[in-house]
Amino acid sequence: MLVTTKEMFDYAEKKNFAVPAANFFDLDSARTYVQTAEKLKKPLILAFAQSHSDMLSLEEAALIGKFLAEKSTSPVALHLDHGQDEAFIKRAIELGFTSVMMDASEDSFEENVRRSKAIADYAHQFGVVVEAEIGHVGSGNSLEATGTSDSIYTDAKEAVSFAQLTGVDSLAVSIGTAHGHYVGTPKIDFTVLKNIHAAMDVPLVLHGGSSSGDENLERCALGGIRKINIFTDFITKALNDIQEADPKDYFELKKIANNGMAEMLTHYYTVFHTESYEG
Repeated sequence: MLVTTKEMFDYAEKKNFAVPAANFFDLDSARTYVQTAEKLKKPLILAFAQSHSDMLSLEEAALIGKFLAEKSTSPVALHLDHGQDEAFIKRAIELGFTSVMMDASEDSFEENVRRSKAIADYAHQFGVVVEAEIGHVGSGNSLEATGTSDSIYTDAKEAVSFAQLTGVDSLAVSIGTAHGHYVGTPKIDFTVLKNIHAAMDVPLVLHGGSSSGDENLERCALGGIRKINIFTDFITKALNDIQEADPKDYFELKKIANNGMAEMLTHYYTVFHTESYEG
């Protein structure tokens, strides 16, 4: 069933778990995620990033996401990840995405507030929920090259003010993770997370989940994070399994890749303590 993240996050907060947001980039990846969620009777956030629109158009992503979600017995939210262009985000809303992210985290606080509020005001007219980001989750490339992340940690007081000023429905926070793949395990500042969670009354989101370590992510899920984004770990698992199996034809290759991504999502459902939810 196609849902928003609102009730999903309310339930996750009540039961203290996180929901995986799995980024899809084609029909196979989307179908694999939804079939895995349905098999396990778990909720799923099926996420499509604006940066992947060169691989799959927004219109195609909307058709695929809505079709798979609507025929699934598990609750599935169709989410636009890292929307940075207002026109693109509004188009996603028009096409039937039930959740969108306005990522203006690299802007000034005032500009981030202005842009996020404008999208929230627009989206709420259509019953669509909005995620924004305060602080900045940087790149794993920086962590690999320098040993430190280029992330800007979220300040709890700023986060509270931001949520009040914008009216967004969930907030992505920066506590030490980074986007993409990186060598080693990041140092998560759980004190920052604790302070933000204690101060906030909107659900918290974590980007850059891949390569962050199971123990770290489990602590995040149990410490107040309600949505954890995963992408790189899916494609890394698929590639590693393909290379290990050395398939002899394309169809075998696709099956191996899909099975690998399904195994990774199953794994993270356990790490995040995700509970069944009927929607």
